[in-house]
Amino acid sequence: MRSIALILILTLLSGCATSADRRPSVDANVLIGSWQVDLRPRPGDPAYFQEFVISSVDGNRFRGSFYGTEVTQARINTDWGAVRIAFVTADGSGQYHHSATLVGDRLQGLSNATGRDFLSYWSARRQSQ
Repeated sequence: MRSIALILILTLLSGCATSADRRPSVDANVLIGSWQVDLRPRPGDPAYFQEFVISSVDGNRFRGSFYGTEVTQARINTDWGAVRIAFVTADGSGQYHHSATLVGDRLQGLSNATGRDFLSYWSARRQSQ
């Protein structure tokens, strides 16, 4: 009886590992368009909006602008069943390293201001496509 239970458990566990490896296919082209980014510093603060534009997607790279500045080192990862991006912008104070994940119809992101010593959360909604 124990050996049957053990075989059943191992069979179930091997099926779980296999299904975890089969992630749903995602298309990063859904990013193309204009996004309204809310950069408010804290949850209770008034909204502070800026524009994020993704003009093209080419494989694991994209082109666009964020906060009026052209993005560089723009990368996309869809390997884990979600659209995730990372990119860099810069101003007089230094570089900003950004990342975001598409969750439903919103981008949820982080910006690390290396020259200004802060990490901020931001979210964005699509404006046009």
